[in-house]
Amino acid sequence: MSFREEHELHKRRFGRNLGLGLVLVTFVVLVFGLTVVKVTEGDPMQAFDHVARPEMTVPENAQESGQ
Repeated sequence: MSFREEHELHKRRFGRNLGLGLVLVTFVVLVFGLTVVKVTEGDPMQAFDHVARPEMTVPENAQESGQ
């Protein structure tokens, strides 16, 4: 029993799927790398969450002295 030869359409589709897979893997690696760098950098990562927090505001005496 012999296998049928693969159609040209399937070869092209496999090439496109492989290319798209590589692009997606590259994107995931890039996002993961950026996340690792951001977390290991150690900066306080505080985002805007509709809550006033004193540590994120500039003290009044710093504004007057020009610092």
